[in-house]
Amino acid sequence: MTTFQDIFKSNFLENISSVTIFDMVLAITLAFCLGLFIFLVYKKTYSGVMYSSGFGISLIAMAMITTLVILAVTSNVVLSLGMVGALSIVRFRAAVKEPLDIAYLFWSIGVGIVLAAGMIPLAVFGSVVIGVMLLIFANRKPHHCPYMAVITCENGQAEQAAQEFLKATVEKSVVKSKTVSAEQVELSCEIRLKNDDTSFLNGLMRIDGVANAVLVSYNGEYMG
Repeated sequence: MTTFQDIFKSNFLENISSVTIFDMVLAITLAFCLGLFIFLVYKKTYSGVMYSSGFGISLIAMAMITTLVILAVTSNVVLSLGMVGALSIVRFRAAVKEPLDIAYLFWSIGVGIVLAAGMIPLAVFGSVVIGVMLLIFANRKPHHCPYMAVITCENGQAEQAAQEFLKATVEKSVVKSKTVSAEQVELSCEIRLKNDDTSFLNGLMRIDGVANAVLVSYNGEYMG
């Protein structure tokens, strides 16, 4: 009967299934091409405040690095065990600012894994379907774009007049916050415009007691 010690004495852990040069070149080249496709889709669908070209380039690198790692892991049993131990101590501290960025990270990693596993049609077809889906839905604008109006009033009468003016001129107005100090009152209102017409802001400034009015677009995650 073969014991555990006999397994170590044999060449079992030293067996290497070699990866041909053609397979390596093909996998790395396809990883670069699909990573570039992911980068272009990310650049096209980005809707955040400040675009980071470094994150986009890292998507290409991540697809290629994942392919490289999986090719190495599948070729050597000992190396795969060591790779698992090495990767288990890695800690990433970079914060993901946009929720959609997580999908792009998993997309790049998934493409690298699938390509290294030899399932090229799945990687190509899946990337095309995911890219088309993101291009359709990520760039889709809501029918009513929400805005935040920050209004500074000198007294309570001006505050009341400003709220009544908003209700009469915009489609919807909801007070989100109110800050009162000895000299002024600051209102933050979420509003929905009628036909994207922002001319009401000029009329708001003509109200006696309204010192300042700011209008910014708002998507629930950031202002810009």
